[in-house]
Amino acid sequence: MKTLVGVTRIFVGILFMISGFIKLNDPLGFSYKLQEYFSEQVLNMEFLIPFALVIAIILVIFELVLGIMLIIGYLPKFTMWSLLVMILFFTFLTFYSAYFNKVTDCGCFGDALPLTPWQSFYKDVVLLVLILFLFFNRKLLHPILAPASHRWIIFLSFMLCFLFAYHVLMHLPVIDFRAYKIGNNIREKMQLPANARKAEYEYTWKFKSGEEEVIIKNNGAFPQVEGKYIGVETKLVQEGDKPAIYDFLIEKQGENVTDEVLNAEKLLLIVAYSLRNTEEEGFEAIKKMSEEAVAKGYKVIALTSSGDEAAQNFINKHSLNFEFYRADETLLKTIVRANPGILTLEGGTITQKVHWFDAQDIKL
Repeated sequence: MKTLVGVTRIFVGILFMISGFIKLNDPLGFSYKLQEYFSEQVLNMEFLIPFALVIAIILVIFELVLGIMLIIGYLPKFTMWSLLVMILFFTFLTFYSAYFNKVTDCGCFGDALPLTPWQSFYKDVVLLVLILFLFFNRKLLHPILAPASHRWIIFLSFMLCFLFAYHVLMHLPVIDFRAYKIGNNIREKMQLPANARKAEYEYTWKFKSGEEEVIIKNNGAFPQVEGKYIGVETKLVQEGDKPAIYDFLIEKQGENVTDEVLNAEKLLLIVAYSLRNTEEEGFEAIKKMSEEAVAKGYKVIALTSSGDEAAQNFINKHSLNFEFYRADETLLKTIVRANPGILTLEGGTITQKVHWFDAQDIKL
């Protein structure tokens, strides 16, 4: 029993540490996921949306440090109660999300390992069983290392986590798990591989033959039935694969200009998903950079989800020499975790990507 408890303890602790670190690497991404949960369509707790980033940082740091506490055996009673409460909450959340199909990805492992709602729920159920096993055997959770060192380890862990969170917020995630990472070609990522799995549907056909209703189920072929056709119901049996990028669409005055943008040999791309919430001080460096880029033959554009009037007012306010094109807010938040962020592209391939704070690092 002691060995089983020890193995389970290490497994659960490492899993919490990995899950926490992946989300800590991208706290903005996790805060966007929390905003989905807080929305009116899910938990109807919209008053928490303005605090989503703070909540995200606290949650992921606590999750990561709990994993460390479990492994070293620090405050076993507090650790096990905390783990149990946390996993019960997330098990409820993932079940609610899966059953009512509210959030398509729980964000448990960020963009590193996207999970479907039901996969997230089953993962939490397994974790709940393991944590309950440890909870009822917590007397066997003996300390590792000298107990006097535990407080210093936990204190240092908290400090390093907060410093890391500050770093990625002021710059960008250290590890980019998204399809828009440096080196990726956007057009290629918009294509499905030849061996991609296609969506599977079940069709239920209904016919009237005499006084009887005839029901036939198949994969889509219209049945050869003598009788009057009533209708058909379609049910998704298995989802097909999606390309890594499936929502990249850029518009200018209502016209699709995606190809024009991706075909540019040298492109300086400014991303500001919301001009109302953007950090305007970033545009001082961006304005200077855009002038240099134009002189070196770059096409310079900005992307925003804000309206045309807001964009024009922003251009006038900052005397910018580039236009704002329209794109979906979620897409822009996915491209770069900054508002504004800066990218360079060559023929649709991302060659550089930085937070506005690091604008001086862009090489033109």
